[in-house]
Amino acid sequence: MAVKGSSEGYIFFNKQRKRWNAQYIEYDENTGKSMRKTKSFKTEDDAKKYLKTIMYQKENPLFIEHNGIPICEIMKSNLRLKLDTNQITSTQYGRVMRTIEKIEKTSIGNKNIDEITAEELQVYINAQKHLSNSSISKIYQQFNQAFKIAINKGYLMQNPMINVIKPKSLKDNKIVRALTVEEQQNFTNYLLNKTIDDCKYKNVFLIQMYMGLRVGETLALTIHDIDLKNKRLNVHRTLTTDENNAIIMGNKTKTYAGKRILPIPDFLYPYIIEQMKKAESQNNNEEKLLFKPINQKYTRRTNVNSELQRILKSQFGITGISTHSLRHSYGTRCVESGMAPVVVQRLMGHTDITVTLNTYTSVFDKFKEAELDKVNKYYLNENLISTSENLLLNNEKDLI
Repeated sequence: MAVKGSSEGYIFFNKQRKRWNAQYIEYDENTGKSMRKTKSFKTEDDAKKYLKTIMYQKENPLFIEHNGIPICEIMKSNLRLKLDTNQITSTQYGRVMRTIEKIEKTSIGNKNIDEITAEELQVYINAQKHLSNSSISKIYQQFNQAFKIAINKGYLMQNPMINVIKPKSLKDNKIVRALTVEEQQNFTNYLLNKTIDDCKYKNVFLIQMYMGLRVGETLALTIHDIDLKNKRLNVHRTLTTDENNAIIMGNKTKTYAGKRILPIPDFLYPYIIEQMKKAESQNNNEEKLLFKPINQKYTRRTNVNSELQRILKSQFGITGISTHSLRHSYGTRCVESGMAPVVVQRLMGHTDITVTLNTYTSVFDKFKEAELDKVNKYYLNENLISTSENLLLNNEKDLI
């Protein structure tokens, strides 16, 4: 049975449905009318949390005056606004929300924003040094954004985050390792001697290793993305997750540059056809996905990764490799072949050439001596330097 509330909104327990309801008033700017909105939840706590978020989104002054301004509510409201205005995807929303929920479980995460000092913030963020630099940056960013919003809305006069220094992680930055040429040869031979019934992700691995697709891009492929006549593969979307971490088909690639059309290597062509025939024969495959699991709508990326690691460890004793390593192996082979960085960038779907250069720095460094030799030979052929000067340059290079 409902109980009377105020313009702040209220929660009540519906005995018939055995659910907790959060109810509030929403003003429709188009009609000029007020509408009563209700959303039901399994628990009282969930209903309270939802009502809080709604009230802070609407900047209800009475609610804020009575309850204060919990810092995590500002973080959540800001995140929801970004999702509603299409600034972030549902996948990004879910990822950031998990960061906020971790903050919310701490003592500082349950405080009102005007009660938190710079000293408290520094102590809390310093205590996160056991996390990766990426995780520390996400936490730091959430606090930074929350206090900027509080200043802009007039909740605070000073921003304590100005005096907070982001610490460095105690962990080394994670480096994605590529397969060596020998490892890639052995793994390729293993896959080519397997049928797709023996190794269901066989062609996922081959496409990643020899075309450089991300695993989500590979799992999103359909038979309609394959141009057999021109031997082309159209990459234009990826499997991703929604705000509740459920797998969904995204309508675009991870980055805008990820949308690309790639030539299919000749040796891979029959295996692509093999996978297309498999997809055509499946009765429950309305989307004509190349890699459709039997009892689920989409393949989980974690399942593919686990299977890859199992095979590499059991068959070759290789560890520390993920599905992303297969894509990285393709990029490494491209650089090793002497391919121009800008071409590698386009094939990999990197948004910026600096991403390519930074990702493959060690590989580019490995081949810079050979490239320098080309320059020296060019100088000599064009009579820009004498033979003796060229010899001197080579001797100096050996001493370095």
